[in-house]
Amino acid sequence: MPTNFDRVPNRRNPNRYNKWNYYPKDVLPLWVADMDFPAPQPILDTLHKAVDHGVLGYELPSTTLKETVAARMDKLYRWKVKPEAVVAVTGIVSGFSVAAREFCTPKKGVLIQTPVYNEFHEVKNNVGIPQLDAPLVKHIAGNILSYEIDWDIFMKQVKKAGMFLLCNPHNPLGIIFSRKDLLKMAEICIRNNVLIVSDEIHSELLLDENRFTSMAKLSSEIANHTITLIAPSKTFNVPGLFCGFAIIPNKELRDRYEKEVNHLRLHVSSMGLFAAQTAFSGQCDGWLAELRRYLTANRDFLVDYVTEYMPDVRLTVPDATYLAWLDFSEYKLKKSPYDFFLKKAKVALSDGKIFGKDSEGYVRLNFGCSRSTLVEALERMRKSLSS
Repeated sequence: MPTNFDRVPNRRNPNRYNKWNYYPKDVLPLWVADMDFPAPQPILDTLHKAVDHGVLGYELPSTTLKETVAARMDKLYRWKVKPEAVVAVTGIVSGFSVAAREFCTPKKGVLIQTPVYNEFHEVKNNVGIPQLDAPLVKHIAGNILSYEIDWDIFMKQVKKAGMFLLCNPHNPLGIIFSRKDLLKMAEICIRNNVLIVSDEIHSELLLDENRFTSMAKLSSEIANHTITLIAPSKTFNVPGLFCGFAIIPNKELRDRYEKEVNHLRLHVSSMGLFAAQTAFSGQCDGWLAELRRYLTANRDFLVDYVTEYMPDVRLTVPDATYLAWLDFSEYKLKKSPYDFFLKKAKVALSDGKIFGKDSEGYVRLNFGCSRSTLVEALERMRKSLSS
């Protein structure tokens, strides 16, 4: 039976604390990056079965689970991963934080491409290392934003880094980096002995018929210098189960990484492991195909609406993710657009400034919601700008 993504559960449970309860009841939440849709039924069935069994004891990542993750990489990218290369982690944020702790130093920091996921900016504080920014170059065509790599800045900054933290597909810009760009970034990093850590958590949330290539799939040499981070959490909307995976073909890197994971006692919950097994088994792929079509339609509606009714707003047309990046700087708002829309429109978005300096006139909008929620939010935003 097809999934009806227009019907979503009520998340305003007073005994829960999520994005629907974070702000007052009259605020629509299009901010934090989880979707409003229920997880696929096979995952829910797996979790019900585990609860019905009654024993919720400690679980370790099984050989079967590691084989399933490896098989997923082969199915998606024809990337042959050995099961022993798969390391379970409590999520992507802890995954790249572990890498920074182990492979960066006070003199060799982390290189990021701004504007980028706000948690990338927290690594410098959490680990105590320098942050090196290689800002992406913005282009404007009509009201559409696009971005590309500034190679001169990238090559300059990489020389001071111990680790390059890549976000691909990119949050919040929705970029899927081309094979050509991936090869060039990898070549520069390898030449400068900089570890590549590739956050690929959105790699299955592809819009239109776009394709994705994992950085480590490009060559055995690149795989040998790369830690790839994946998770079922965004794709199958189970982020609260806190389960992800680091794929590390290089045994020396993997041993160091696993030692730090164990040192920090980053144990993955049993429910997270059970859900990941089902998510990556292929049982949910029909649901995922329907989700991609729905998200693509939401993105197209968003772009068309903004173009027609808010023509002074500039925005991205993401190739992946359910996140859009909007520039309201032409409106010369007295407050940040985040504050303006929260107060005037009762719509909660993600404040652009958390994604990097020079982004204060921007917001990130999560369109992983029902169409009716998206329409209402955009209507509120339009009316607030008109007033």
